[in-house]
Amino acid sequence: MDIFGVFSLVGGLALFLYGMDVMGKGLEKLSGGRLERLLEKLTSNRFKAVALGALVTAVIQSSSATTVMVVGFVNSGIMKLGQAIGIIMGANIGTTMTSWILSLSSIESSNFFVKFLKPSSFSPILALIGIIFIMFSKKEKKKDIGGILIGFAILMTGMDTMSAAVKPLQNVPEFTNILLMFSNPVLGMLAGMVLTAVIQSSSASVGILQALCATGAVPFGTAIPIIMGQNIGTCVTAIISSIGASKNAKRTAAVHLYFNIIGTIVFMVVFYTINAFIPFEFMADAADAKGIATVHSLFNVGATCLLLPFAGLLEKLALFTIKDSREDKEKDNIFKVLDVRFLETPGFALEQCKKLTDDMARVTKESLFGAIDLLDNYSEKREKELAEMEGLVDRYEDELGAYLVKISSRNLSSEESHTVNTLLHSISNWERISDHALNLCDSAKEIHEKKISFSSAATEELGVFTRAIKDILNMTVEAFEYDDIHMAKKVEPLEEVIDQLNIKIKNRHVQRLRAGECTIELGFVLNDILTNYERVSDHCSNVAVSIIQTGDYDVEAHEYIDNLKDDGEFKRAIEEVKKNYRLPAVEAAK
Repeated sequence: MDIFGVFSLVGGLALFLYGMDVMGKGLEKLSGGRLERLLEKLTSNRFKAVALGALVTAVIQSSSATTVMVVGFVNSGIMKLGQAIGIIMGANIGTTMTSWILSLSSIESSNFFVKFLKPSSFSPILALIGIIFIMFSKKEKKKDIGGILIGFAILMTGMDTMSAAVKPLQNVPEFTNILLMFSNPVLGMLAGMVLTAVIQSSSASVGILQALCATGAVPFGTAIPIIMGQNIGTCVTAIISSIGASKNAKRTAAVHLYFNIIGTIVFMVVFYTINAFIPFEFMADAADAKGIATVHSLFNVGATCLLLPFAGLLEKLALFTIKDSREDKEKDNIFKVLDVRFLETPGFALEQCKKLTDDMARVTKESLFGAIDLLDNYSEKREKELAEMEGLVDRYEDELGAYLVKISSRNLSSEESHTVNTLLHSISNWERISDHALNLCDSAKEIHEKKISFSSAATEELGVFTRAIKDILNMTVEAFEYDDIHMAKKVEPLEEVIDQLNIKIKNRHVQRLRAGECTIELGFVLNDILTNYERVSDHCSNVAVSIIQTGDYDVEAHEYIDNLKDDGEFKRAIEEVKKNYRLPAVEAAK
């Protein structure tokens, strides 16, 4: 092989790895978190977990990605260690799909239909379809599909380039002698392990081995131990991912490592013991791509069948290896779902953010309602509890905001980008509502300490206003939690009525001041309460509009509200809402 052959080999390897990366990312993006949701939910049964792990890995073409995701699940508390074991075993089976796809490149036939099954025959067509989707389609999903097709075409081009580059080596004795060194089971296993650990993909390293088989100089005696080592080397990605994670996440990575090490040891001991007494004739035969795929599949399926009944023992081994210390107590479990590993699949990461923002909305509502109750029944203990809740809402904003910013730097679809903006907008509004709840606590404390009491008229008016505020917040939280656009559209008419109530009650208060029926000091407290109420409704309106924008990206917040003011149906809706929040009649002046 001359220098240009080396260039071709390196270039082919680069295309192969890049194509695999592009295809994997495209598949993950297209799934939009759906595969991760399946992993999260369908793990109660070990056999289902194995099947699911195999399916997901076969789709995204990466056992490393699946195991890293599972480490994230366990770290965030979404999944238990015992549930993760089946998925890890299934991932090892699913990753063999790549080797079978690559083995199609060795098909040789003069029959048109059989020849068409060869990737080098149909990948140019896939590349053409892919580039058409990317350049001319406006739909995000079609662009993602185009990326997957292009990635596959690049992958197969790289595979063919590597195979063509190494083919001349079949006549080079030095190359054959080097390969024979790896016929030693231990050396071959170490070579496969190191190669896979470096490129962090067993699928890619198996593909490289299949390309080398094109020389016809790789016997099964050399290929088998290398394949065994590749299965151990792929554990490196999960181990790196578990650094800094919880003890259970580290145990998940350990289970992955133990599964492959135990499976490899058992296979090699049994296989080479039998071979010592009854030599296998095929060991000296040249391996081909299909042979590599077969060995890869047989090992992973066999190891799963052997170790699945002992999944509980694997779990105990992981628990024994990584023990809990007395100081090791899980903290901030609420925010563990914001795991950095989920950033690799933004669709799923956004789902975790949405769930946490739903929780934030419920805590905000509880804090505001608690503060309103405090106005009539002040309790120092309850005030401290509400202050802690406000601090928790602040923490929600900090954690979610930082995580959403990280997600926004990823390769997102237009829908996902819009979801990020909606959530960032919403958490800001929920946090501001909790601030107003804290302000109401201050007003409640002032009322209690100064022994202030409102007039019967002011109390009645405030009661109507309070009911409206509770209704608009209930409506907004429900609309946000269920992405209910119909419910969100009901918020703005009520917000308009609340604005009118605010003005009317303030005007009535001024009239009572002039009549000497109310004090200035009382007026300040009432004004603070009314102002906080009105601003809460403004934030509810902001959240509602962001929900409506989710259904229609072209809706612009200010423009939407301005257009409503001239809308006849909106005016009629306001009149209907007014009927539910009528202020008591003002008594005639004496």
